[in-house]
Amino acid sequence: FPLGGEEGNAALNPDADVVLQNQKTKEQIESLLQHGKHKELRERLCCRLSFGTAGLRSAMGAGFCYINDLTVIQSTQGIYKYLERNFSDFKQRGFVVGYDTRGQVTSNCSSKKLAKLTAAVLLAKDVLVYFFSTYVPTPFVPYAVQQLGAVAGVMITASHNRKEDNGYKVYWENGAQITSPHDKEIIKCIEECVEPWNGSWNENLVDTSPLRQDPLKKICDSYMEDLTKICYHRELNVQSNLKFVHTSFHGVGHDYVQLAFKAFGFQPPIPVPEQKDPDPDFSTVKCPNPEEGECVLELSLRLAEERNAKVVVATDPDADRLAVAEQQENGCWKVFTGNELAALFGWWMFSCWKQSRSQDSDVRNVYMLATTVSSKILRAIALKEGFHFEETLPGFKWIGSRVKNLLDNGNEVLFAFEESIGFMCGTSVLDKDGVSAAVVIAEMATFLQGQNLSLAHKLLDIYETYGYHISRTSYFLCYYLAPQSYPKSCGPYSILHVRDITTGYDSSQLNKRSVSSEGGSTGTQGRGLGGGRTEGSEGLHGDSEGLARGLGGAPRGLGGAARGSEGLHGGGLESARGSTGTRRGSTGLGGAPRGTRRAPRGLGVQG
Repeated sequence: FPLGGEEGNAALNPDADVVLQNQKTKEQIESLLQHGKHKELRERLCCRLSFGTAGLRSAMGAGFCYINDLTVIQSTQGIYKYLERNFSDFKQRGFVVGYDTRGQVTSNCSSKKLAKLTAAVLLAKDVLVYFFSTYVPTPFVPYAVQQLGAVAGVMITASHNRKEDNGYKVYWENGAQITSPHDKEIIKCIEECVEPWNGSWNENLVDTSPLRQDPLKKICDSYMEDLTKICYHRELNVQSNLKFVHTSFHGVGHDYVQLAFKAFGFQPPIPVPEQKDPDPDFSTVKCPNPEEGECVLELSLRLAEERNAKVVVATDPDADRLAVAEQQENGCWKVFTGNELAALFGWWMFSCWKQSRSQDSDVRNVYMLATTVSSKILRAIALKEGFHFEETLPGFKWIGSRVKNLLDNGNEVLFAFEESIGFMCGTSVLDKDGVSAAVVIAEMATFLQGQNLSLAHKLLDIYETYGYHISRTSYFLCYYLAPQSYPKSCGPYSILHVRDITTGYDSSQLNKRSVSSEGGSTGTQGRGLGGGRTEGSEGLHGDSEGLARGLGGAPRGLGGAARGSEGLHGGGLESARGSTGTRRGSTGLGGAPRGTRRAPRGLGVQG
């Protein structure tokens, strides 16, 4: 495949013809050739996708580092090869395939089409494939893997990423996302299987093969039934007059959240009509990420005010994450951060567990988990209440695997989370789940209303009981490595130790070694801890531009920082209480004007 008169890359030549089977991606390559854009061609064709914190993820388009027909076929062939080596009964046990509602006309690429190609590769090799007949929430795939006894599963989704992106998320037989060494070995197998096999392009196999089964009804019914295991106040839910607004951000969540509310005895939440139905262009939001706060919740908040609903729940496009907003007494809206919601969920799940058990129930086998870049509020609760708290590396794949290990050893896991609004309530799904989180927060709000409390007031009560844990979260771009040395201070605070998980360095350890993954943290004077990690979709389009999460220290607090740190505006707890998003004015948890409006892009702190 000569570029600009240079010798072609021999490794790419076998793929050059098959990559052009998609007319749209063929036109993209031809256009780059015609315009002499050889550098971009090399960037597209001389590197391949690799597994990050959420599987394979990139923009849709032509090239081996993009998500397209060929790269999905190659990835599935590699997975087939790896599973064939590891499971003698692989073909009989089967493989689960799900997808969201993303799509792109310019590359003739949609999640459903990519899911069909994934299934085709396996069906052509006589593998039983559980292929959902319609779009489903991401949590349905790991749930189905466990319920159906499948060896693995794939969800085609880019979650909350921009509309141009898509992804390929792989789950192992334990129902958790794959971790090392599986991811590395699968990449090796993919590189051994770059030539599409006979039948790999045949999407029609999904409609004609007797080995294809549709698990939709069975899994949906079973999921909703299992959901009731974490419903503790159904009678209150049935009688409640509290109204909820739900937005699914043009994704898959609407139907499933409606069913979840019904399973808990609630009246259905009020949907945002402009965002209820799937739309791959996400036409009413600049960014389909509910974590951005009120700037993407405008339609939801407006509808809530019109319908006198006090709580807004927002699931991201693949319904695995949840954002929550609550109207305060002064009429302003508080948008909770992921760490704040985790404090509420942690309190709630433990309180409900305790009330449902006998007085002498032993908490020594009870666990909650969080990632290293998340708040340490669960640790504070655990220390006081007597249960266990554990941390994992960033990414829910580590949480899911650890939870499975704990369960297999006779322990009970109540809750786990990561600061980027990912929550696991119960253990029916070993991944973050926005559907279950939405209905649990609804039951919590209903219960608190009966005590004349709001979510915000309860959060303050939790802080008063277990200690204030302060957070400000956001992103910033890292373009260069200089000065290639660790910082010595953050503002007036000396940095006492540095942990660089990416390189395996930890200055607080005698051997200076840390576990290996993407991320790092710093400890400062004044009991501050700052943490940072790379974004799950870093390195898109084959470039080296990393979307990173910052480092720094907080002057107060007990926990760890997530995605960036800086000094509190005004210092002390007053500004910490007011560092949440509001509408029509900035307010703190108690409703009094204080603090700063939450910015979706900037630096933040956490304690």
